[in-house]
Amino acid sequence: MKSVSRIHIKLSIERLGEAEGELIRFLAPRTVDALVRKLPIEGRAALWKNEVYFEVPLNMGEEKARDTAESGAIAYWPMGRAFCIFYDTTRPYSPVNVIGEVTESLAIFRQVESGAKITVERV
Repeated sequence: MKSVSRIHIKLSIERLGEAEGELIRFLAPRTVDALVRKLPIEGRAALWKNEVYFEVPLNMGEEKARDTAESGAIAYWPMGRAFCIFYDTTRPYSPVNVIGEVTESLAIFRQVESGAKITVERV
């Protein structure tokens, strides 16, 4: 059964494999809706602390923004206009809009190298 509030996604990481996740509308409805309209998206990985992120063609402000991110969180970073995956609980560079979570294969993000291509698509 398809859910309107949870959008299943696949995250493909060049040379490493795939992870699964879901975007959860109630966490940041405007941000999730805008991002879903842009799918599929892809970018080149950048690394910071316990986070993999890449720039996306989206310009949104803060929405229920948080200054900490839990392990497995998927977020949008307004300052950097970036899609972020947190593989450990950490404090982002600046507040992020948490928009979902990685549901399978989170550990793969510990192996991502800077510059690796990441593709996010709806399943």
